[in-house]
Amino acid sequence: MLFLLDSANIEDARVCAKWGWVKGVTTNPNILAKSGKPARESLQKLKKTIKGPIFYQLTGDSIKTMVEEANDAYDILKKRLVLKIPATTLGFEACAELSDKYPCAVTSIFSPAQALVANAAGAKYALYYHNRAIRLMEDGKDLSKNLVSILKGTGTAVVAASLKSPQEIFEARQAGVKIMTTTLEVLTQLTVHDLSNQAVADFDENGIGI
Repeated sequence: MLFLLDSANIEDARVCAKWGWVKGVTTNPNILAKSGKPARESLQKLKKTIKGPIFYQLTGDSIKTMVEEANDAYDILKKRLVLKIPATTLGFEACAELSDKYPCAVTSIFSPAQALVANAAGAKYALYYHNRAIRLMEDGKDLSKNLVSILKGTGTAVVAASLKSPQEIFEARQAGVKIMTTTLEVLTQLTVHDLSNQAVADFDENGIGI
């Protein structure tokens, strides 16, 4: 299993870095905007705060501007960079252009067909929105398992994003997804159970240590 933090908040990143089991960060234009800082500054601070890959999403509206933006992102993040590229006709073209130079993740995938194109374009990762697919697609609950099945053995890994609860993480994992990205709030919920707390309280009350 690989858990990633979906946030550009530096305090969130510090918490996850301290935990040690969250192994990277995903961002997008909206997440970077919410940080309240220039994107370059947020990326630089994330790089210093937490280990692992940092996913940066391209915003350019042409191949030329996307290539320039990718090069700028690499100047900031170096080998920590994973390029996120939207699953559009232009995005797939950009992935094919850039995937020989940088690890690429095609994002906002909502069909197995798009996943196949992402693989053909050289993407290392295929990101889909779990919660959004379930809410907005008639067959959304099957998307995760279909993506895992169709990409098995291809070298393109499925990443579940838009995970709003531990239950949605369990659903994605049961479908075969091995990489999850979500908020600090949901990651925290994974670590907590009332019965665990009760057991620890009993140990503290009645037990002894060294």
